[in-house]
Amino acid sequence: MAIKVSQKFKDEFKSYLRSVGVATITVLLALVADIKPEYAVLLGSVTAPIFKLIDPTYKNIGINSDK
Repeated sequence: MAIKVSQKFKDEFKSYLRSVGVATITVLLALVADIKPEYAVLLGSVTAPIFKLIDPTYKNIGINSDK
């Protein structure tokens, strides 16, 4: 049984994975730099949407938006 999903869902899922990756990298850097976890979470929550906006392959929002 195959699950069919739309292209928009696939794009959103890729964006979600990208955001999780950015947040993970931010937290790991915060641990290495020894800053408070609250600041690490704040950095991750701010940088993930920024990367989504500047990603040239993402078409639903940002620089190359088709809307």
